[in-house]
Amino acid sequence: MRFRVLAGASAGVAAGVVFGAMMQMMSAPTPDGGAMPMMAMVAMVVGSQSLVVGWVYHLFNSAVIGALFGAVLGGRPRGYGSGAGWGAVWGLVWWVLGGLILMPILLGMPAFAPLRMLPMRPVAMGSLVGHLLYGLILGMAFVRLRQPWGRPAPHARPDPGLR
Repeated sequence: MRFRVLAGASAGVAAGVVFGAMMQMMSAPTPDGGAMPMMAMVAMVVGSQSLVVGWVYHLFNSAVIGALFGAVLGGRPRGYGSGAGWGAVWGLVWWVLGGLILMPILLGMPAFAPLRMLPMRPVAMGSLVGHLLYGLILGMAFVRLRQPWGRPAPHARPDPGLR
């Protein structure tokens, strides 16, 4: 179990770097009609607008969410295909929990505000894509990190799928 959690946290950071790079290129509308970098909005959850703070907080969350993946679903992925599938499901779950419920509430908005507020819908869809990408990378990196070094890669064995 401990190794699954560590592999999940490591895979989560790797996936978080990719998702973070995507967020670095995104902006979100502000109440005054302007726009702000998405990573600055992430930092606002912890009372900052610093991009560095946003990155640190984002990567911390990426590691925790990855560790939870390893603890909760770590025995399910058998190969890269099922790893990607379970990862995508995990990413979708965290889009709803994090992107649609927790983050809006922590920023003083109602749950599901990104879907209910017309100017925020493109941000919500970008967040969905980012969370799915995070999950795909998380699941495949987890499968690779879980393998003892020197053993054949999981793609060399049949993949039983999302059972």
